[in-house]
Order: sequence, then structure tokens, then C-alpha cells
Amino acid sequence: MTSHPSLAKAEQDPGEPGAPQPGGPRPEGGGDELRAGLKNRHLSMIAIGGVIGAGLFVGSGAGIAAAGPAILLSYAMVGVLVVLVMRMLGEMAAARPSSGSFSEYADQALGRWAGFSIGWLYWFFWVVVLAVEATAGAVILNGWVPAIPQWGWALIVMLVLTATNLASVGSYGEFEFWFAGIKVVAISAFLVIGLLAVFGVLPGSDNPGAGLGHLTDTGGFLPKGPGSILTGVLMVVFSFMGSEIVTLAAGESADPQRAVRKATNSVIWRIAVFYLGSVFVVLTLLPWNSKSITTDGSYVAALNSIGIPHAGEVMNVIVLTAVLSCLNSGLYTASRMAFSLGRRGDAPAAFARTSERGVPRAAILSSVVFGFVAVFFNYQWPDTVFAFLLNSSGAVALFVWLVICFSQLRMRGMIMRESPEKLVVRMWLFPYLTWATIAMISFVLVYMLTDDDGREQVLLSLLVAAAVVGVALVREKQRRGATASAGPEA
Repeated sequence: MTSHPSLAKAEQDPGEPGAPQPGGPRPEGGGDELRAGLKNRHLSMIAIGGVIGAGLFVGSGAGIAAAGPAILLSYAMVGVLVVLVMRMLGEMAAARPSSGSFSEYADQALGRWAGFSIGWLYWFFWVVVLAVEATAGAVILNGWVPAIPQWGWALIVMLVLTATNLASVGSYGEFEFWFAGIKVVAISAFLVIGLLAVFGVLPGSDNPGAGLGHLTDTGGFLPKGPGSILTGVLMVVFSFMGSEIVTLAAGESADPQRAVRKATNSVIWRIAVFYLGSVFVVLTLLPWNSKSITTDGSYVAALNSIGIPHAGEVMNVIVLTAVLSCLNSGLYTASRMAFSLGRRGDAPAAFARTSERGVPRAAILSSVVFGFVAVFFNYQWPDTVFAFLLNSSGAVALFVWLVICFSQLRMRGMIMRESPEKLVVRMWLFPYLTWATIAMISFVLVYMLTDDDGREQVLLSLLVAAAVVGVALVREKQRRGATASAGPEA
């Protein structure tokens, strides 16, 4: 199986050390191309599973407690934001499929410094996520088998998924297909059972059905005032991170353009059903201020209210699946971003080498090593070192979305000039909606500064981002200096 043409080497400046040159020899010890090993069914589930993170199952209760029924508007606002960002990313990814996705588009549209910076920030974000999810999974597994300590379970989970990703991209796709499938079936079943209970038609249920009464019967729809909608936005915005993974994965499929177009067009109903639909069911089954929503978790509390036996155990299985899915995708995403950075000369050249199966082993193992280090920090210094890592990566999602917006503003013209026939996905009302999205994201970032937790995340994330951009600008200056000193012969 050969690599898709879209993964041909990115152009490099002649003087860039370690950068793979177009038409040049393959690096020793392996190839330099990814393989088109993902099938359409893999990509379909990656697209669906990308918007269903563990945060939806675990974090929705805190959002409901903070905003009441108005949390639905918070989810809707962030959902609209994600739909618009995905539309922009889909436009670029359908025209120019790439394993580096938005990092490569930033490189082409905004400059090398932008591609370097957002690529490394995104990698950093997912490495920290690996530690968070590995620990979350270890807590659940330790509850089932306490003989193995939490750190042991975290190690086991990381090793298993590392082996999966090292085997082939097809094995990653297969694992994600089943992980995402379980999540989809679980939420679909929850929606059906919950709605039947809401309207009192659940067979064998003693629950007479509350209808839509709980949306307004405890302090109204806005029990904590209109400001709670924005508070809710801050609490739910990061649970949507992962929607963009399908645009990276599409580069390793036989028909990336079709995969991106399908994923982009379906993102609206995926967010509407899985996020708005499931939270709506919770809010109609229980009063928003029910203590069980925060103590047991929103989904467990809802299932308990219906009388579903062993709801907690069932939800633990589903949450574990979501955690493993996030770990699997996080490792894949971090490694592909590292691979893309390596090809462009913005990371060690070894990251751009692939095994005989088309897997970037060095990129995967490097990401895993940093993930293990972060897990160690989480157990050793959870309130200091790891808290810094967590907060300093907290606003990266919003930075990524901003970069996608600015890249699309310039990339549209580039695509129209070079290959207009590839513009099969178009951003609506360009450029007005693009600018409106930039304004929305900027507003969320500014509003975060008024929130105690949000302020720390934004400031620390800006600090890390400034450091990375500084490194990028220094590298760019050195590169230009080396090219200039080499003279015409370069």
C-alpha cells in the first residue's frame, strides 16, 4: 500500500538542516511516508468519536450546577463555534489533505513561525491530555482491581495503546472504531431511554414523566442570571477539543477529500445529538440543582432516577471507554503532529522517518516518553508541576481555533489561484463569518480573564505560547542568516 500523494514532502528551504528535501533520498533505517491504512468506517467513527470525549460524561455535571438549564445555551454557543471552525478547517483539509492539518496550513498561509508554534503547542496539549486520561482510566481500573496500584494501571494502559499505535495506523483505526462505537451506542441508548422516561412512556418504569417541567420549575431557565451562560461556556468549551482529529487522520486514508467533506458536513448533527441532546435529557429528568448530579455525575444520576440497575457501574465502563478512546487518539494526534513538524525541519529529522509499515515510530515513542513524564509529575507533584502543565495547556484549544481562522482567511485566496477545483468545501458567508468567529473566540479568551480559574489558564497558556513563538522567531532569523551567508550557491 502506497502513501497518498497528498502526503508528499512539504517544501523546505535549502539551508534548513535535517529537513527532507523534495525528490531526495529516503532517510536511512526506514521510509519517510505515511500509509493510507485508514478505511472509511474508521474515519467515520473517528469523526463521530472526536466530539465525544470523557469530558462530556464527567464534566457536564459541573456545568449544569454552575448554570442550571441555561447550560444548554452554553453548549449551543460553543457548538456553533466548533461548527464554524470545522467548516474552515474542512475547506483547507479537503483541498490540501495533510498529516499536519492546521499546523501545515498555518505554515503556508501565515509563515513558518506560525506553523512551528501552533504545531508544538498542539503537541504539548495532547501530551498533557495523555497524562490526565491515563490517570482517569487508572482510577476506574484500580477500583475494579485494587491489587494493582493506580500508577501500575496507568503504565499498563499507556503501554497497550503505545503498542497499538506502533503496530500500524490500521490498528489505531480499528481500536478507535470500537471505542467510538461503544460511546455512540451508549449515548444513543441513553437518549432513547431518557426521552421515553421524560414523557412517561418507558415500559415498566414507575417514573410518571416530568415532561419539560424541570427546565423552568426550579428558579426558571436562567436561575443564576444571563452571566451564567458565559460561565458555562468556559466550563464546556474544552470538552469539544478533538473535533479536528479527523482532518489529521484523513491524510492516511485512500480518499481524504471525501472523508473530510463527510466529517465537516456531519459535525452539526453530531454536536446537536450527542451534546445538546444528552444534556437536555439530564435536565428534563432531574431538577438542575439535584445534589446527585454533582455527587454521582449527571448521567449516572439520570439513569438512577429512571431506575436503571447498576447505573454507576455501567457508566464507569462507558467512561473508561471514552478515556481509552481519548488516550488512543491523543497519542495518534501528538505523533502525527510531531511527524509533520519533523518533515518541515521544525523537529528532529528522526520524527519524519517511518517504519516498514508507514508508522512514525520515533514520533510516537517521543510523545509517549513525555506522556510518561507527565504521568509521573501527576503522581509526584500534582498541585505544583502538573498543575502548571495542566493550566498552561488549558487555552491551547482556543489558540488553535484562532490560528485556523486566520489561516483560512489567507488560504482561500491561495486555493482559488492554484487549484479552484479543489474547493469542494466552502466556508459559509466568507469572509464575514470567519471574522465573526475570530471575534467570538477572542471574546471568550478575554472573558476568561474575569474568571479566577480561567485567568490562570489564559495567562499561563499565553506565557508558554510566547516562549514557543520566541523560539520560532529565533529559528527563523537563524535560518535566514544561514541562507544569506551561503550566498547564491544555496
